Amino acid sequence: MKKQDKATVARRDFLRVMATGVGAAAVAGPLTTPAVADTENNDEKRKARYKETDHVKTFYRVNRYPS
Repeated sequence: MKKQDKATVARRDFLRVMATGVGAAAVAGPLTTPAVADTENNDEKRKARYKETDHVKTFYRVNRYPS
C-alpha cells in the first residue's frame, strides 16, 4: 500500500508543477512579442480587395450562385 501512496503523491506533485509551468508560459508568451504598427496607409486600407477572377466566376457558376 505504501508504494501506491508514494507514487500517487509524486504524480500529483508532478501534475501540479506541470500545470504551474504551463500557466506561467501562457502568461509570458504574449508579453515577449513586441507590438507592430500598421504599415498600410489610408489609400491602401480603402482600396477594393475583392476581385471577381476566372476561378471565382467558375465557383459561382458551378454552385449556381447568381452573378
